[in-house]
Amino acid sequence: MARKRGKKYLKALEQYDPKQRYPLEDACALLPKLKVAKFDESIDAAVRLGVNPKHADQMVRGAVVLPHGTGKSKRVLVLAKPAKASEALDAGADYAGADEYIDKIRDESWFEFDSVVATPDMMGQVGKIGRILGPRGLMPNPKVGTVTMDVAKAVGELKAGRVEFRVERAGVIHSPIGKTSFPTEHVVENLNALIDTLVKLKPSTAKGTYLRGIAVATTMGPGVKIDPSSAQV
Repeated sequence: MARKRGKKYLKALEQYDPKQRYPLEDACALLPKLKVAKFDESIDAAVRLGVNPKHADQMVRGAVVLPHGTGKSKRVLVLAKPAKASEALDAGADYAGADEYIDKIRDESWFEFDSVVATPDMMGQVGKIGRILGPRGLMPNPKVGTVTMDVAKAVGELKAGRVEFRVERAGVIHSPIGKTSFPTEHVVENLNALIDTLVKLKPSTAKGTYLRGIAVATTMGPGVKIDPSSAQV
C-alpha cells in the first residue's frame, strides 16, 4: 500500500526532478526549498557503498568531525577514574565519573546523554552494561575514538560536531550533516568531509565502484540524489 503524502511534501516534489542526479552543491542548495515542517529540520546524508558488510574485512566504520557541526548539542558522558573524569569535565563533558554512572545506567535505566567516552582502564566495568549500551549505539569503541586516555580531545570533538557511522547490511551509511538553517556552503563542506572520510576508509578488498550512490534529505522532506562524481574527494 502506497504511503499517503501530505500537500507540503507533494509541493516539495514539484520543486525538482526526484529521478535526476544533481551536482553535490546544487543538491545541497535545493534542501531549504524542500523542507516541510515549520521547525529547523535536520539534514541527513545516505551514501551507498560498494561493499558487502557480511564480510568482516568490508565493514566500514568510523567517525568524522564535521567542519560546521550538526546543529545539535551533544550530551557527553565520560566513564573514567577521578583524575581523568576531572579532565573531561574541564573539557566540557556533561557528566564524568566511574562506578556511580555505571550503576545508574544499569539500575535506573538512566540515559540523559547522547555519547559515551571511556578510558581503557574502565572497559572492564563498562562491559557490565554492554548489553544495555550496545543496542542503543552507545558502547564506547576504540575504532571510533571513544575508548581513549585523551578524554579532553574526545569530548572536544564530540561537542564540535563529531559523528560516528557504520555501514548497514544494505551497504548504506547514514549520517546527519547539518540543519536546513545552515548556509549551503556549510552543508556542502560537511558532506564533503563525510565523503572524504569514507573514501579513506575504503576496504582494500572492495571491488568495483565504491561510491555507488549519494542522497540528501531533510527530516520530513523528500530526498535528492547526488551524482557521486561531483563529490570533492
